[in-house]
Amino acid sequence: MNRFEEVPKVTDSRASGSTEAARPRSAPYSPPYSANWLERMFKLTEHNTTVRTEVIAGLTTFLTMAYIIFVNPSILGDAGMPKGSVFVATCLIAAVGTLIMGLYANYPIAMAPGMGLNAYFAYVVVLGMGYTWQVALGAVFISGCLFLIVTVTGLRELFIQGIPQSLRTAITVGIGMFLALIALKSAGVVAASPATFVTLGDLHSAPVVLATLGFLVIVVLDRLKVRGAILIGIMLVTVLSFFFGGNKFHGVFDAPPSIAPTFMQLDILGALKGGILNVVLVFFLVEMFDATGTLMGVAKRAGLLVPGKMERMNKALLADSGAIFAGSLLGTSSTTAYVESAAGVQAGGRTGLTAVVVAVLFLACLMISPLAGSVPAYATAPALLFVGCLMLRDLVELEWEDTTEVIPAVVTALAMPFTYSIANGLAFGFITYAVLKLFTGRAREVHAMVWVIAAIFLFKFAYVGGH
Repeated sequence: MNRFEEVPKVTDSRASGSTEAARPRSAPYSPPYSANWLERMFKLTEHNTTVRTEVIAGLTTFLTMAYIIFVNPSILGDAGMPKGSVFVATCLIAAVGTLIMGLYANYPIAMAPGMGLNAYFAYVVVLGMGYTWQVALGAVFISGCLFLIVTVTGLRELFIQGIPQSLRTAITVGIGMFLALIALKSAGVVAASPATFVTLGDLHSAPVVLATLGFLVIVVLDRLKVRGAILIGIMLVTVLSFFFGGNKFHGVFDAPPSIAPTFMQLDILGALKGGILNVVLVFFLVEMFDATGTLMGVAKRAGLLVPGKMERMNKALLADSGAIFAGSLLGTSSTTAYVESAAGVQAGGRTGLTAVVVAVLFLACLMISPLAGSVPAYATAPALLFVGCLMLRDLVELEWEDTTEVIPAVVTALAMPFTYSIANGLAFGFITYAVLKLFTGRAREVHAMVWVIAAIFLFKFAYVGGH
């Protein structure tokens, strides 16, 4: 095991016959206070790691997920939110949430606004359903409070166990397809058509060519295990856009924009009065499954599962729910644990020190707001498409021989992109699952939680309407 500091070997001069025998025997080596503090806080020795390893792991995780500081402002900006303020909120909540995860839960897991939920926030809740982004932030706040309540009270286990694995898988796959559609639209690869709804865009346009190039670069670099492949792809397309896309360069470094336009602008009363129960439910369910699945997956890869369970799962989920709560106050969509943390784990990260390093790097990014503002939508589209493609791999987990399991899952996944709504996909999936189990004589297999959620969505369709 490599050590950040080698402990000097203490030699007994009396045994060696050295002339230094008269000198008082030296006290055992004591590492500096800072090292003691790090050891006490993160238990580095217990986790068989070192400061150097944790720092490298933190840098690795950051490079794999830094794309969010460009993608999130681009997506939420489409909802009418000030991009500069969203950029600051993204950096701050990623730093704060990750810092809490590192210091409180001591896990090498980073956090940031979640992909998929930011798209649902912007393109469905705001642009599709017509709510203001302030009301949408209010819905995020409420979902964070619910997440916090079920975590503190222990109801989380009831929710997790109550939702069938097939629908949990379908949520991930459906969000991946939804992200892919948004990416193709942002890049100009697909366009609207009155005859066929969607059609092929102008393949000769600069955005399409540059976005395609960026996507291929990301895939190739990822395959070659180049750290920061997604970030490199975004930056490459951005640089080329200055020469071939008519984009304008505004510099790299500057003081952070004001966060005032989004800070504490959430409309909680509007969310409560707006009748957007299904929106809150979608935020809550996706946050719950995304956070739990990611935490368990990364912890398993890091070897931190004790008899199959995370010792500090509640602390990790409290950090997650707290970040959602804080993020809505700062002005961004739901924050969640990032699966990209697995890259840092692969590099040797085992403790919260990895997360602390990631948090510090996100804070440092506050000084590159001009660069973030120069990134066009078609530069972030390849990142969305790549992430979306990876999310479809969960399809292999479905039980394809059992149609009462696989059909609701496929309906869920397909409905999300084709109705342009994660909420509709969830609704169709839960209702289909309950109905098929009921009429095939397998109603006893259905957990009470599924009946409740299906009934809520059915009531919403019957008496409130679509979306």
